[in-house]
Amino acid sequence: MIRVILIAIFVACFFIVGIPVWGITWAIGKYDSYKADIICLRMVQWAFKFILVISGVKVDVYGEENVPKDEAVLYIGNHRSYFDIVITYSRCPGLTGYVAKDSILKIPFLNVWMKRLHCLFLNRTDIKEGMKMIVTGINQIKNGISMCIFPEGSRSKSDVETDMLPFKEGSMKMAEKTGCAIIPMALIHTADIFEKHLPFVRRTHVTLTYGAPIYVKDLDKAERRHIGAYTQKVIQNMLEAQLLAEQEQ
Repeated sequence: MIRVILIAIFVACFFIVGIPVWGITWAIGKYDSYKADIICLRMVQWAFKFILVISGVKVDVYGEENVPKDEAVLYIGNHRSYFDIVITYSRCPGLTGYVAKDSILKIPFLNVWMKRLHCLFLNRTDIKEGMKMIVTGINQIKNGISMCIFPEGSRSKSDVETDMLPFKEGSMKMAEKTGCAIIPMALIHTADIFEKHLPFVRRTHVTLTYGAPIYVKDLDKAERRHIGAYTQKVIQNMLEAQLLAEQEQ
């Protein structure tokens, strides 16, 4: 429980300190919006890395050379824990917005920071609003801001690491309409940090693997018709390969 308390104290302090910083970056943004965005990105990345230290989480990262550093991409990953966001966002090389459920907009301070970091919010019950969100994501990628989506739509609660909920095909429109690379991400053991033993945070060794970029234009017609299912299969293979490697060690 001590780790949960420490995380809560740190997050509260970060939001308090973030108030004047928010004003400073707002002023900087009047003259250089990119610089202001980068300052906010690096601040949150530092905070997330510190949270991982407090939590006792060790992250092994593989395939990071697959992530382009000079172009916007669409990150796609499996989803088993709230810590998936902490782990993956802390490693983004450039500006990146995440797609989150719109209920987060009700959380003070967090909603302000997420908006500032180009995150988008999905209304799961309103198809028209969902389409607007996708269009906004497309425009952000065109403007050099990467996007990250966990296409299962919710965390998988299965005890089997390789189990995933079906990927929602609509989430792939951002790559289809922009031609950007899809970067598959495979996360293993993240549910062991928190979700498997609420409300405790436990010391955990997790892995994050980035797969080779997937370009929609390079897929055949059948694969392009079901990009979500294709990407999910790629991630499934990555998960299985990583688990096999762990067993052989």
